[in-house]
Amino acid sequence: MKRNTWQREAVRDALDAAPGFVSAQTLHASLKDTGSTVGLATVYRALADLATEGDADSLQQDGESLYRACTPGKHHHHLICRNCGTTVEIEADEVEQWAQAVAAKHGFTRPQHVVDVFGLCPKCSAP
Repeated sequence: MKRNTWQREAVRDALDAAPGFVSAQTLHASLKDTGSTVGLATVYRALADLATEGDADSLQQDGESLYRACTPGKHHHHLICRNCGTTVEIEADEVEQWAQAVAAKHGFTRPQHVVDVFGLCPKCSAP
């Protein structure tokens, strides 16, 4: 586990305040707007560390990594709106059972997985 620095805490706080998934560049810009001197490379490192430690979710969209604060210590999946980026954490017991069964069938143990379901949220689906 990485040590907590003021820069890392600033990134974590900015991510907590962000509405949904954001890029490192967007987060860096919001930090700059508040007068922070945290550099872009530091934002990238902090986000990667937070994602590795389970304090942030990450996904790839249009070739870019996006991050958002997540519920730490709890495995979950996401429904993500392709239009506005609205994200909902969901549980999927069927997916968990399927992953365990497929891994066991092939002799694998301790499987891990990431499931993100993309669609249109109710607001973006409305006529």
